[in-house]
Amino acid sequence: MANLRDLRLRMRAIRQTLQVTKAMNLISTSKLRRGRRVLEDAEPFFIRIQKIMCDVLTEATNVKSRFLGTKSPKPLDLLQQSEHTVKNAIQGRPVQEAKKSSAILVITSDKGLAGGYNANIIREVGRLSAGLSNPVLILIGNIGYRYFIHSPNTVLENLSFKSRLPGMDDTQKIAELIISQYQCGTFDEVYIVYTHMYSAIKLLPTVMQILPLSEKKLQEDIVNFGWEKRTELRFEYLPTEEEVFDALVPMYIKGIIYGCLIEAYASEQSARMAAMDEASKSAQEMLDSLQLSYNRIRQAGITQEMNEIVGGSAALT
Repeated sequence: MANLRDLRLRMRAIRQTLQVTKAMNLISTSKLRRGRRVLEDAEPFFIRIQKIMCDVLTEATNVKSRFLGTKSPKPLDLLQQSEHTVKNAIQGRPVQEAKKSSAILVITSDKGLAGGYNANIIREVGRLSAGLSNPVLILIGNIGYRYFIHSPNTVLENLSFKSRLPGMDDTQKIAELIISQYQCGTFDEVYIVYTHMYSAIKLLPTVMQILPLSEKKLQEDIVNFGWEKRTELRFEYLPTEEEVFDALVPMYIKGIIYGCLIEAYASEQSARMAAMDEASKSAQEMLDSLQLSYNRIRQAGITQEMNEIVGGSAALT
């Protein structure tokens, strides 16, 4: 009887776990659909901004901008160097070139139970930071913060959306932080590490460099999206091509970050949905195995009682 009681307790616990995993599977499915719908609605607007930027660079090939990494440094930039470096520059001594620094925007989840979703991102960040000089991290998600706060990497900022779908206001704050720090010279290049969902079963961590912008990369996007260079058209930019370009870049960066956030959100829900589905299958298999053991023990007990009754009746006759 003790074995039967233990089996009943274990089976009840597994049934409760099974209810939780099935509920989380349904919630993740609903969130995944919503995330993909939001991404599809917002994508045409930001693709259009990217096309306009390509038109600017195609028409005005001599555009120089800080966002392209081609803008000449101003003399006042020396004030941002250390006091020792400024003194050396005034006295005519050799000035050591400042080390190049990089920023990595890392997008993880706020909760676990998503399979290898966060582990893959952390592994990709480790591989990327090993090849960069002076990397600093801008973290999105509590899981990433809990890991990288104990790592040798410098954490510049930590943000969290509390497991909700990121909005444009959230993206605006992140984009303003990155652009302002980039223009101030805090870092010279910016990367985003997020999870791209190629399909429901193919989720791959992806690295994208967003600053400085690559003119070659933007031109390649024209071909990838099936655009044609509008060489027969001539545009007039007021006040200048550079100012128009610099006004478009913040919107473009905002769109890229927003797309990555939504893509990561959808990938997280897809990974959690798959993890909960596997957990439900494992729980069901374990429950079936325990049910079979329970039936065998119970049947063995009934058979033993019947044999005792038959044996007692035979002894009385």
